[in-house]
Amino acid sequence: MGGPFDLAIANAGVGAPTFAFEFNIADAEQMVRVNILGMMYLFDAVIPSMVERGRGRFAGVASIAGHRGLPSSSVYSATKSAMQSFLEASRVELAQFGVGVTIINPGFVETPMTAKNAGKMPFLWQTPRAARYIADGLDRGKAVIEFPLPMSLLTRSMRFMPRVLFDKLTVRYAQRKIDRSKLQR
Repeated sequence: MGGPFDLAIANAGVGAPTFAFEFNIADAEQMVRVNILGMMYLFDAVIPSMVERGRGRFAGVASIAGHRGLPSSSVYSATKSAMQSFLEASRVELAQFGVGVTIINPGFVETPMTAKNAGKMPFLWQTPRAARYIADGLDRGKAVIEFPLPMSLLTRSMRFMPRVLFDKLTVRYAQRKIDRSKLQR
C-alpha cells in the first residue's frame, strides 16, 4: 500500500442467498473470504501505521443484517455479525492509540447486490443518499453509522425477541423469492 492513511474503509462485500435446504459451501466460503477476511486484510495493512502515528480511522461496512441471523441470508448475516464484533472490540482497543473505528450498518441500498431481490425491500435508500449519510458520519467520527432508523430499530429489537416470536415473524422472509438470473456468481 502507499503512504500513511487517515481513513481506510473496508467496503468489499458479497452476498448470496443461503437457504439451508440447498446450502452451497462455495458461496459461504466466498462470503467469509470477502466480507470478513477482506476487511481483516485491509485492517492488517493500515492499522500499524495509524497506531504508530497516533491517528486515523478504520471503517468497515457491515450491515443491519448482522444484528440477528436472517432466514435465507444465514451466511451473509453471520459474516456481517462477525465484522461488527471484530470492529467493536478493535474500537475499544485502538482508542488508547488515537485510532478511531467505525461500524457502518446500512439497511437496503439500491445496488447490484440488492437487485437480485424480487420482493419489496423496506426503507430502500438510493446510493447517493446512503453515501452522503456515511460520509457525514465519518466526518463526525461516529462509532456506529446505521440507517435507515426504522430498519435499525426493527433489527435491533429483534435481538431481544423470544425465539418463538422471531420464528413466526421471519418465516415469510425464509420463503422470499430471489431472481436467480441476477445472482453474481
